Amino acid sequence: MAGSRAQRSGGHRLAVHRELSSGLAELVPDISRTDAWILYLAGAPQSQVDLNDPTYLEFEYIRRIAHLLDVAGPAGEPLRVLHLGGGALTLPRYVAATRPGSSQLVAESDAALMDLVREHLPLTRPKPGQRRLRIRIGDAREVLESVRAASFDVVISDVFAGPRTPAHLTTVECHAAAARALRPGGTYAVNVADGPPLGHVKAQVSTIGSVFPNCCMIAEPPVLRRRRFGNLVLAGSRREFPEEELRRRVAADPFPARLVCGADLVRFAAGARPVTDATAQPSPLPPLDAFDPSA
Repeated sequence: MAGSRAQRSGGHRLAVHRELSSGLAELVPDISRTDAWILYLAGAPQSQVDLNDPTYLEFEYIRRIAHLLDVAGPAGEPLRVLHLGGGALTLPRYVAATRPGSSQLVAESDAALMDLVREHLPLTRPKPGQRRLRIRIGDAREVLESVRAASFDVVISDVFAGPRTPAHLTTVECHAAAARALRPGGTYAVNVADGPPLGHVKAQVSTIGSVFPNCCMIAEPPVLRRRRFGNLVLAGSRREFPEEELRRRVAADPFPARLVCGADLVRFAAGARPVTDATAQPSPLPPLDAFDPSA
């Protein structure tokens, strides 16, 4: 039922299926919550949104990025946030709910995806005096390189073409553009997908570390132990991270994670060289069973 509107029919919510240039997009009701939806792109779960409670974050890696947002400034204070990658706008909704008055810009290359999300998962109207969420259609790196210097408190990179992050978003040059866009003390957060032997994420730690003096990584122990494919969240900043606060937050998640910083992170990435525009490759393809709950 391509193009049909997500709605309730006899008490049941209907899924939406729409072919995009990047593949099939599906909005599927999350049966565990009253008005929550999961966005699938080309068969891979990409985002989950609870329209009744935008502070509820189902996906663990998104929760970990939210922890970085939570410690990016005093609780409740507005932030200026640049989101590279739109998805179902899960984190922009979270920022709007937890930090009213925040100024947010989303860079998304797929205009049809944004039309689908805004049509079926509408954003809450801002209250008088509050800032609107801006969406700019275009390549994430081109948008990143076009913004004013020192204009954001947080830059979040969560970009996938199908199941892989494009190569040009993994380089020293790209991460340097993020550093330029950040205000002093700002936070750069990157979602990295990788599996055994974790060569890609090691290279990303080295690459981000060549740009930012302070780095950390958040991931589940099975992923760190090279037992399975998964998401690892990397962060860079010119300021020191509140490690104890972050460690407490990630350990308290439903699926507890580890925070790796300092000498431990240096040892983790030992031998990995920074990636440049001349040497970059897309992130690894996930195994066929990566998104199979029964696997």
